[in-house]
Amino acid sequence: MRDDTKQFITDLVAVQPRLQAMLMSLLANFNAMEEVLQETNTALWENRGEFEPGTNFGAWACKVAYYQVLTYRKKAKRERLRFNDQLLADLASVSTRRTEEYDRRSAALRHCVDELPAERRELIERRYADNDTPAALAESLGRPVDSMYTTLYRLRLALAECVRRKLEADPA
Repeated sequence: MRDDTKQFITDLVAVQPRLQAMLMSLLANFNAMEEVLQETNTALWENRGEFEPGTNFGAWACKVAYYQVLTYRKKAKRERLRFNDQLLADLASVSTRRTEEYDRRSAALRHCVDELPAERRELIERRYADNDTPAALAESLGRPVDSMYTTLYRLRLALAECVRRKLEADPA
């Protein structure tokens, strides 16, 4: 498999939650969202040659999804509840901005976690990536549970402050 195809597949898989959230906000129907998501994925794959590597894959995918919503709406004219086209365009714009903000915050959080001392970073990863409970963490480290809750609380505060500073220093 070519490297550009591998990268496309990686980007496509990574953008799925973002597309689902956008489509749900535009369609407000789980079955419709799933149908349009499949159509969107098909359209993205069929038009993968149009994507320019190095540009924002998520924004391109959201634009394709928006056009798939418009196509779906044309097919589903018989539904009783329908948004007008301007409202739909406004919702898509808001959804795109929110997902871009989510991407910025996620990148800032990854940066801040990477800056933590190794011991603290491992604690955060065990708690949130591995889903270890504070009680399990405390037991494995031989610490009181209350102490673990306090440590995790302080780490969350420090990460939140780091993310805030990072976003202020690098406004989009």
